[in-house]
Amino acid sequence: MGNTTATEPALESLGEGVTESLNRDAVKALSAHEPEWLRQRRLHAWSVYERTPLPTTRLEEWRYTDLSRKLKLEELTPASVSLEGPAVAPDDFPTRLRQVRDEDRDSAGELVEIDGRTVHRVLSDELRDKGVILTSLRDAVHSHEEVLREHLATQILPPEAGKFQALNSAFWTDGVLLVVPQGVRVELPIRVSRWISEAGRCYFSRVLLVAEEGSQVSYVDEALSSDLEEQSLFSSGVEVVAHEGAQVQFASLQRMGRGTFHLSQQRTLAHRDATLDTLNVTLGASVSRLDLNAQLLGPGANSDMLGLYFGEDDQHFDHNTSQDHRAPHTKSDLLYKGALEDRARAVFRGVIKVHKGAQQTDAFQTNRNLLLSETARADSLPNLEISADDVRCSHGATVGQLDEEALFYLMSRGLTRHRAERLVVQGFLGEVLSRFPLGGVVEKVSGVIKRRLESH
Repeated sequence: MGNTTATEPALESLGEGVTESLNRDAVKALSAHEPEWLRQRRLHAWSVYERTPLPTTRLEEWRYTDLSRKLKLEELTPASVSLEGPAVAPDDFPTRLRQVRDEDRDSAGELVEIDGRTVHRVLSDELRDKGVILTSLRDAVHSHEEVLREHLATQILPPEAGKFQALNSAFWTDGVLLVVPQGVRVELPIRVSRWISEAGRCYFSRVLLVAEEGSQVSYVDEALSSDLEEQSLFSSGVEVVAHEGAQVQFASLQRMGRGTFHLSQQRTLAHRDATLDTLNVTLGASVSRLDLNAQLLGPGANSDMLGLYFGEDDQHFDHNTSQDHRAPHTKSDLLYKGALEDRARAVFRGVIKVHKGAQQTDAFQTNRNLLLSETARADSLPNLEISADDVRCSHGATVGQLDEEALFYLMSRGLTRHRAERLVVQGFLGEVLSRFPLGGVVEKVSGVIKRRLESH
């Protein structure tokens, strides 16, 4: 096993306020020690950001999330990220981060990012000898330039994908590069933990995962923070490509504290006969927005898209998904389920797109919501856009209260109503986890949900 950390010159604070400090000059300062190709790529992303309007509720995809009320950009300060510094030993991690890591099972590799900088990285010698790459994105700029030039913010998640995608492409400070060579099977998951601690800041991180032909890998990415007195923004851009016959499991666990605004922009590309499954678990943050676009690009490509969320207090979760079928004989199956209590609110907007010529597509989309209080709310907007005539596509959505018959059945066998309610909720959400049998993830998420239910 071996540890490495970034050794770049320090990156000073980019300014006092995000609307004034995130500008073209700041992009140039950020890229001062980077290759010219990356500098130009950042500047291009910034130009896209400048000419792209801020999303408003007049747009269908943002109808139920009013950024003018939810995100106070003008009050945020870019994080001061020092990219020059020693590795941090696990014993010196923040207490909650240590506790969360203790919940994990064995892994094939691990990377930890604290306040925008990679501070700890471990990869087994066996995988390194097989050519597997696990490194910080900052280090990869110099050590794996060819991979980044081909994939980073280009055809997978380009800045043209949206306003915040462009902002992330311009201002990411660190992140993860994972490359699995052709035919290599990584039996244990790769685990990544991200921790932020400063209030009133904005952070930009990025993930690039490339699975070559016939490879296999599972990746678990967990975002964490304590409760913050002032709003902080955490923006994560995720690019995943599964080449022919590759098998990829990508899991994202969001357990950030109150006061955070979590933005996750994910795009996955599945080529011929590839399987690329995703799981997004949303439990934390005051406001969380997920944009997930799964593209099925070759015959035989398959993607299961699973989501689970549990909101309380006044949390606001917004999920925007797209199942994008661009080739014939492809399959996708989406299941997003959530439980909401207190004044929590969830939004789901999903679209199945079947392009012309993508015959014999199988695509399914289901969103289920369970309301645990009179003041909780869920909005579900499933859609179909089909340009082929030989397909099987369906979508469905439900919003409902606890099943009184199920509660009565359990209570008739001696359970209190409170205990019966907990079991019904756990069973309702457990369906999602049962379809993503990744070691440690099911147990961790189930434990978090159980503790949350027991606290009420």
